[in-house]
Amino acid sequence: MSGTTSSPSATVSGPPTPVQLPGFIDGRRPGGFQLRTVLLCGLVMLLDGFDTQAINYMAPAITQDWGVSKGTMSTVFSAALVGLMIGYLAIAPLSDKFGHKRLVMAGVAVFALSTLASVWAQNPDQLIIMRVITGLGLGAATPSTIALTAEYSPKRLRASLVLAIYCGFSLGFVVANYAADWLIPAYGWRSVFVVGAVLPLALLLVLAWQLPESISYLLRRGDIAKAYALCRRIDRTLPQTEKARVHTESAASSKRVKVTELLSGRQLLGTVLLWVVFAINLALFYGLQSWMPTILADRGYSHGTLATAASMTTIGGIAVAFVVGPAMERLGAYGSLGTLYFVGCGFLVLMGFVLVSPVWMVLAAIFLVGCAVSGGQKSVIALAAAFYPEGVRSTGVGWALGMGRAGGIVGPMIVGGMLAGGIDHEQLFMLLAVPIALCGLIVLYLGHRAKYSNAA
Repeated sequence: MSGTTSSPSATVSGPPTPVQLPGFIDGRRPGGFQLRTVLLCGLVMLLDGFDTQAINYMAPAITQDWGVSKGTMSTVFSAALVGLMIGYLAIAPLSDKFGHKRLVMAGVAVFALSTLASVWAQNPDQLIIMRVITGLGLGAATPSTIALTAEYSPKRLRASLVLAIYCGFSLGFVVANYAADWLIPAYGWRSVFVVGAVLPLALLLVLAWQLPESISYLLRRGDIAKAYALCRRIDRTLPQTEKARVHTESAASSKRVKVTELLSGRQLLGTVLLWVVFAINLALFYGLQSWMPTILADRGYSHGTLATAASMTTIGGIAVAFVVGPAMERLGAYGSLGTLYFVGCGFLVLMGFVLVSPVWMVLAAIFLVGCAVSGGQKSVIALAAAFYPEGVRSTGVGWALGMGRAGGIVGPMIVGGMLAGGIDHEQLFMLLAVPIALCGLIVLYLGHRAKYSNAA
């Protein structure tokens, strides 16, 4: 088919020129319909982050109310992470059968209702069950929100928009902090669960009304008319005719995907290496998030400094997204992310040197570490959205997130074991610079493979 097939409307008599994907979306600036889709996905991610983090701020009140041990609360914390991992690995691939919109809505409904049910939990066992179910819902919704954002974004803006919605996840952490600080003293810890349930239930109504389905999913089902109607919402100049058609250049979009396709042929090595980067990055993130307050407390810093330091990591990750996103689009995704990881080595080494410095220097160093670690995690998700073709994107991203959760679970254990083994704080940060450098090397190697594959 000639290059004229991507023109927005037919200029001659006869059947309209078919809309050709992905060139149709890539060749246009995103309009209101697409930006509204990205915003809705960002709101889902914000509530995801709120629900994931709120339990951490509720823990002291729950511990005091029920008189449970810190070990029991650790199990409560881990319950949602286990549910998330199962959701990423087992439920996210179902988007191929049921569609991204249905999976997002089902995931939001599950984590909203299970959070609401948590209001009436009477003991840790009941709360653990509810948190596992909550994690399942969160894990089901996230990969499909990323896939929808990527699909409705032009290629030149895809990394920035995926990074933008994942910043919503981090903003959810901040909102949860302030909400818990206001609600718990006035209404008790259960009120945070009420807010964490009511907001996604309200959003669910908006999603049913405004969130579009994946065009590639509709094409796989043979719903050409519905796919074309969505294309018309992107570009109103398209002719409104039953004879209009939409085609895709992606072979993956025309068939149903299996998880095994991520682990076959040349895809095998790339997928495994991407999983390694996800796992290392999450291990660093959760390891530092868990132990940084203890390290600073051991150094004699005040409680107020500890609270500010906890926010600095998140703020750094959000701030760097405004730099890395455009860099990934203009300079290359692999080179930009690889550079961020290598710069992060220097930030971690710097962190070790400033622990005896004034508070402002410590907070500045934590901000920079957050740029590399928290920002790297957001950026590698954007990389995964570009790494996998449209037809396998949700499954690929879901499995990468799921495998990465293994790193998130063991990261705090590894850092804790190192500290318990007698490693001082300065040595700890220098040692942590090694795995982030490994991430940089892997990403650059993946970029080399991608360049070689495209050249071939």
